[in-house]
Amino acid sequence: MSTDAPEPDRAADEARRLKLYAYLDAREHRRTYLAIMRLFASTLLADLSAGEVSAAVARAERRGEVADGESRVETVIARLKQLVEWGNLVPGRREVVASSIAEFQHGSVRYQVSKLGVRVQRSVDELLRTAEGAREVSRELLPAISHGLDELLTRLSKASLEHGRDPHGKATQRAVERLAEQVTTLFLQHGELAATVRDFYAYLGQVVTRYHLMADEISGFRNLLVEYIQMVVEDVLRYTPTIAAVLTRTEFGGAVRRLLELLTPAGSLGADLERARGRRSEDWTELTDWFVDRPGRPSQVTALREATARAIGTLLATVKRATSGGGPEPGRRAELSTLATWFDEATPDQAHTLAAAAFGLYSARNLLPAPEHDGDDERTPWADGPVLDITVSVRGRGDRSARGRTSRILDDPLGREQLLAEARDADARHADALAELAAAGGRLDEVTLSPGALGTLCGLLTDAMAQRERATDAGESGDPVGGLRLTIRPEAGRTQTIRTTGGVLRLQDTTVEVSA
Repeated sequence: MSTDAPEPDRAADEARRLKLYAYLDAREHRRTYLAIMRLFASTLLADLSAGEVSAAVARAERRGEVADGESRVETVIARLKQLVEWGNLVPGRREVVASSIAEFQHGSVRYQVSKLGVRVQRSVDELLRTAEGAREVSRELLPAISHGLDELLTRLSKASLEHGRDPHGKATQRAVERLAEQVTTLFLQHGELAATVRDFYAYLGQVVTRYHLMADEISGFRNLLVEYIQMVVEDVLRYTPTIAAVLTRTEFGGAVRRLLELLTPAGSLGADLERARGRRSEDWTELTDWFVDRPGRPSQVTALREATARAIGTLLATVKRATSGGGPEPGRRAELSTLATWFDEATPDQAHTLAAAAFGLYSARNLLPAPEHDGDDERTPWADGPVLDITVSVRGRGDRSARGRTSRILDDPLGREQLLAEARDADARHADALAELAAAGGRLDEVTLSPGALGTLCGLLTDAMAQRERATDAGESGDPVGGLRLTIRPEAGRTQTIRTTGGVLRLQDTTVEVSA
């Protein structure tokens, strides 16, 4: 895709590519889709019919890898069509000799896997095979990269010399082939090194953020951080200056341009050709940025050293917290673990007693609302139920009180003036409503009230009704600021009608009087 493509086209292309992952989120038929994609991705130039795919799914069905009934041809055809719609497969057709229309339909329509579909399935299989633990950093590739760069420059000089003498000679072709081999090896080594570093530090990040570590975990992570990372950083500090010196030479840019000219294919393979790494100037820029710092953009080597320092500092803080209690008050982790052990070994009655003693949860005497039930099955053991996150203050200090000074109240003149303006506006609207009601007086049946006057009248009616002891009593209410009084009296057969711009309010067997 071109870098200057319009934004809508780029967004549509991204949406189309992201649909390639849709079969991984298909809850009902995900195992069937995985079996089909593994079949296509495991064979080069796979060109399979629905019947051949059905036979392979049937074998997976017998092994228990897919659900029963998924191997039926009609079901397999539906799954194949769905994968074609998502873009993982592409349809094809070839000439066949068939004895029936059904056989022709099942045999003539072939399916092939798309290039991006293979990429997705390959990454999925790699992810499912990846272990949860740390990944070893391929630090032995650093000296290989350093030696590879030196050898590459030497071979580039020889290849350029041969090319100058005889551009189409056999010696030149052999020199260019060895040069291409060296470039491919160099970028494969760098790609593997960068991938192992990223994976290792991603695992490291999720480990050092844990608040509490057991004694055996601290010992294991100490060896991992202090000893293993020390070896990695030492290798980085040893070989990075040599690599950076080669990549920052003045003549290195011209050498890369000559290299790319020699490695350019003689014939065009299409505008959408995906070149191998090392055949574009962007690849060499990325390689340089990995080892060399630029103004405002530190290299990955610098980021690696900083991440190592942060990880070791976090580990030391964890060790200090585990040995000293983590603050002026002793940590509560050991106490909470002991309490959890008591709960695990207690009978239901003993567990209720423990909960009451530890947390004060006396169910028969608790005045607060009962907590929400945290599970659908009351017989589920607490160890199998949902996990409750405990805040750091509770773990470390055993209380929920806030720490630190109270934040200062900031003076906001604009906000104060806005509130005052809103209050003045509300007072003005209320005064207008009182004046309108006072002008209406005893003519409520004849006038049409505004929404503001109706709201004030309803408030006075509510206060008047609330002061009556019985429904047959009269009630009064008033507004002391505006000097308005409202009286409501029961009167059989009388209907008080109050008209407003939004409708009509009718009070049966009631009389309402408003006086100033």
